[in-house]
Amino acid sequence: MKRLSNKQKLILVLAIAAIALFLQYVLHYPLLAQLLVTIVGAVVALTMFIGMVKTLRSGKYGVDLLAILAVVATLAVSEYWAAMVILVMLTGGDALEDYAAKKANTELKALLDNSPQVAHVINGNGTHDIKVDAVQVGQSVLVKPGELVPVDGKIIKGAGLFNEASLTGESKPVDKGVGDLVMSGSVNGDSAVTLTVTKLAKDSQYQQLVKLVKEAESTPAHFVRLADRYAVPFTIAAVLIASFAWWVSKDPRRFAEVLVVASPCPLILAAPVAMVSGMSRASRNGIVVKTGSVLEKLAAAKTGAFDKTGTITSGQLTVDEVLPTDPDNYERLLQLAASAEQQSSHILARSLLAFTDQQAIKLLPVTNLVETTGKGVAATIAGHQVMVGKLKYVAPQSTQPLLKTTAIYVSLDGAYFGGVTFTDHIRPEAKKTMTTLQKLGVTNLMMLTGDQRAIAERVASQVGITNVKADLLPKDKIAALKGVPTNLHPVFMVGDGVNDAPSLVTADVGIAMGAHGSSAASESAEVVILKDDLYKVAKAVAISADTIKIAKQAVLIGIGICTILMLIAATGVIPAFVGAMLQEVIDTVSILWALKARQMHN
Repeated sequence: MKRLSNKQKLILVLAIAAIALFLQYVLHYPLLAQLLVTIVGAVVALTMFIGMVKTLRSGKYGVDLLAILAVVATLAVSEYWAAMVILVMLTGGDALEDYAAKKANTELKALLDNSPQVAHVINGNGTHDIKVDAVQVGQSVLVKPGELVPVDGKIIKGAGLFNEASLTGESKPVDKGVGDLVMSGSVNGDSAVTLTVTKLAKDSQYQQLVKLVKEAESTPAHFVRLADRYAVPFTIAAVLIASFAWWVSKDPRRFAEVLVVASPCPLILAAPVAMVSGMSRASRNGIVVKTGSVLEKLAAAKTGAFDKTGTITSGQLTVDEVLPTDPDNYERLLQLAASAEQQSSHILARSLLAFTDQQAIKLLPVTNLVETTGKGVAATIAGHQVMVGKLKYVAPQSTQPLLKTTAIYVSLDGAYFGGVTFTDHIRPEAKKTMTTLQKLGVTNLMMLTGDQRAIAERVASQVGITNVKADLLPKDKIAALKGVPTNLHPVFMVGDGVNDAPSLVTADVGIAMGAHGSSAASESAEVVILKDDLYKVAKAVAISADTIKIAKQAVLIGIGICTILMLIAATGVIPAFVGAMLQEVIDTVSILWALKARQMHN
């Protein structure tokens, strides 16, 4: 049998309440009305009790005990209308949680709501529409004015402005023409363009983000369990106050009156609503947060670790020098290196390919391509073994000195063939990011990079990082993260590219610069920065701190109001029915306070 939704449960309880009121005040059958409410109340209490037992078996402490005791106590002393109000409150509270979560999660759902469905594929007879999942790499696709780009591709005809706000958080449209890459999910402007498909729909940038959103929606927040821990002392306090009032007054009704105002809903609703609100606020800022527990970890973060290239630096590398062993091999060196790197997502590969494209150098077909994470790539090109990457990887026997800047090295059939150097630029927002993080309590800032120490230290000194670890392989980065002292946890790691994926998983929180990062990095991370802006890392920490602060405030405000009302109810001045109505006030206050996490300034 299909389970009723929270909205359906609320409608059912309200219908039963209406029937009971009709029986008592219209047909004048009070005993029948009481019997109906008692049966319904007993069934709901039993259902809640079974759920509570399951919660306890899973190793968690639920907050349902107070609600069960309140329903049973009011029914036991014939305050069945108070029991009905509690039932309405419980089902209404669950329905309100669903509504609040849906309202707070509007921005996160925007990606799913706008997912491309159809592509106009060009063939000899014109165009025909097929589902995006059926589009193949290499096909030509027409994107009409105002349409969503269905798949990732490169423009081969036409030009226009593309709105990438849903992908990068940047509201200003981007001007793109022939040769430029466009991402699925971006919105075409006023001109039709033709694309050559570069990725299957399932591998596209947009679908990767959709996957992240689905994970964010489906994974429960850890802080809900933290809120449950508040329930232990709160339940004990409520039962003690209620028992004391009963003992002093000798009236069992007093026990029920106290428990009726001991609403557990601030614990049930406030924390998760605040979490979803905080995740929504992060989404509006171009930050996808996968789970609520990430917000809790970031709010308490003590250490921030950063990759260098493409993370602290802008990633907009340009080729500085081409240094073949024989000057006559200048173009051949570029051709071999770019051909081997044409499938890589690494920033150096992208920069090299952009340079060779400007030089109109034709790339060669590649076979037997093997990428070794943190070292480089090897491939067969035109019958020759070509290796591109670190010097020790491509030519371990070479006596060639290391170039004193960011560089890649190339070997041909095992012999050193030359190198290519790059100029990078530190992100203008990098220093501000580090300063802000320190103000937020992230006191231990580290740079973990595979680049040379001299280059790493120069960059680190300019942005305010003193803890530098260079010449690292992925396994060395993992060891460095694991070596962070316990008192400097939680640790977050910020990276870009497939070589950072293991580190992102190892850290307490992995943050991927996802605007240009590889899908492997984005999938491994718990936070993805959609816009190419390092300061968004500091923003994510600030939003997390605000969210956790508001979540705790909402819970404690609700508990505080409940405690005051319990003490007043212990004197006998709050009838059970009135007390049940006051629960709605407590719930409303707690939820509205929790929703502040969504409405705070950005």
